[in-house]
Amino acid sequence: MTDSTNSTPADLSTGIPFAAESLPLPNSPRSEKTASPLRKWGLIGFVVLYLSLILFIPAFNVFAQAFQGGFAPFWQAITSRHFIHAAQLTLLMAVTAVPLTTIFGLCAAIAIANKNFPGRTLLVSIIDLPFAISPVVAGLMLVLLYGRNGWFGPLLEANNIRIIFAAPGMVLASAFVTMPFVAREVLPALEEMGTEQQEAAETLGANRWQTFWRVTLPSIRWSLLYGVILCNARAMGEFGAVSVVSGNIAGKTQSLPLFVEEAYVQYNTEAAYAAAVVLALLAVVTVLFKHILEARISYKRSRAH
Repeated sequence: MTDSTNSTPADLSTGIPFAAESLPLPNSPRSEKTASPLRKWGLIGFVVLYLSLILFIPAFNVFAQAFQGGFAPFWQAITSRHFIHAAQLTLLMAVTAVPLTTIFGLCAAIAIANKNFPGRTLLVSIIDLPFAISPVVAGLMLVLLYGRNGWFGPLLEANNIRIIFAAPGMVLASAFVTMPFVAREVLPALEEMGTEQQEAAETLGANRWQTFWRVTLPSIRWSLLYGVILCNARAMGEFGAVSVVSGNIAGKTQSLPLFVEEAYVQYNTEAAYAAAVVLALLAVVTVLFKHILEARISYKRSRAH
């Protein structure tokens, strides 16, 4: 009689015995290696599908619709008087709001990184507010402050200064929504840099201004430029806050995003798609600069370590 405890399991189809240890257990390394590629490609497939439905296919459709009738309608749309004015106003908003935001963000980042003072955490939270506040609400806040019936409305009207429903209000709205970008990009660079180099420069006789230009700025220049690029992209593409404070008057207070919206609502789809293509191309250029700067910053940090 054969001892069942010493018998070897056999394959029922062939009768050939096999070792139980040869079977991969559910949690064995072999089964994990088999499942790992499946999980990886499954996640990659999900990401590609999601991006295709949300980004790639809609963007391709915009380009296809813009050139559906050929290049002539596209060229006619981007050379129209209202489009040119909207592009000029968008550029004016960017070149005005971005320097303001850059100066503020740089000063705020230096103050937060180098000083311990009461309210430091509160200041950081306030700088991040534009990330949490709806742009439409931000525009309404500016209207309640600088509008005709706002806090400063009577004073501004008495001096014949118009902010709301004019270019200054659009610049303020752009400056508000872009406020955190420079500070948030420069602050980690300043914290990583520390204060040793600045203290050494001051010990050698450099004043604060010389220390900033010769020590601080060269160390943070790539992070600063990265924040400026993000600010510029957001300023040119902002819709919500600008639409509230501008009045969206064609040829007067209409930026490119507002031009796209009005042209689409009025069934002028060729002009809407043409302007959308211009904004998309600006976004592509911004992304390229962003990746170049990211690579440059990573290379600089790897050399530093």
